Amino acid sequence: MKIAVQVYSVRDHINDTETLLKALEEIKKIGYDGVEFAGYFNTDAATIKAKLDEVGLVAVGSHMGLDDFKEDKLAETIEFANTLGLKAVGVGGAPHSTMEEAVNTGDVLGAAEKYAMEKYGMKVYYHNHCEEFVALENGLYPIDVIGDRCSLEIDTYWSFHAGQDNYKLLTEKKDNIVLLHVKDGVDGKPKALGEGNNDLATVVKAAKDIGMEWLIVENDDPVPTGFEDIARSIKYIKGII
Repeated sequence: MKIAVQVYSVRDHINDTETLLKALEEIKKIGYDGVEFAGYFNTDAATIKAKLDEVGLVAVGSHMGLDDFKEDKLAETIEFANTLGLKAVGVGGAPHSTMEEAVNTGDVLGAAEKYAMEKYGMKVYYHNHCEEFVALENGLYPIDVIGDRCSLEIDTYWSFHAGQDNYKLLTEKKDNIVLLHVKDGVDGKPKALGEGNNDLATVVKAAKDIGMEWLIVENDDPVPTGFEDIARSIKYIKGII
């Protein structure tokens, strides 16, 4: 398996195109093979792709807003993703607290995935937090309602924090999972890998068993800085793979 990092983890180092490109250089120096984006800082796709190629990183995913996958913006979104070389693109979250919201979110992403698959063979995914494992009024879970309509990126800390058995979750949904976030934390507060109480060895075992190519490291609240935090995380995850 190869290791990527969600660029959101180092957002404290980025505020424009220049610092985004420098961050990609630093991510590669730290030892990562790929990145997942969460915003492009007004940088065009060709410029980002040129830097990725220069430093030897692969773009494995990107978080965008739900509106970016609606009909009026969909073609632009998918073209940008294709220029980056993405095989999957998605959202970091979207409305899901009612059955109507979950169905709408899933339908928007499902229609976008149909378009992206026909155009480039590209998946469109939904990334979970904890609330997607809280039952709706009809007893269904938002993660299932949305996942019936599009692909999924499972954030394994938020699923763990929601009380899920990650091995069971990942193996049962293996046919619909395109990417995994490998994350740690304590009491809902994200930590560098190995500094929380998530059972990361089980996550890695599940990832191997379902044939995941990439593991994506993320920390929403890095300490003391993003680069220092993701450096500790990659050292830990490489030690247990």
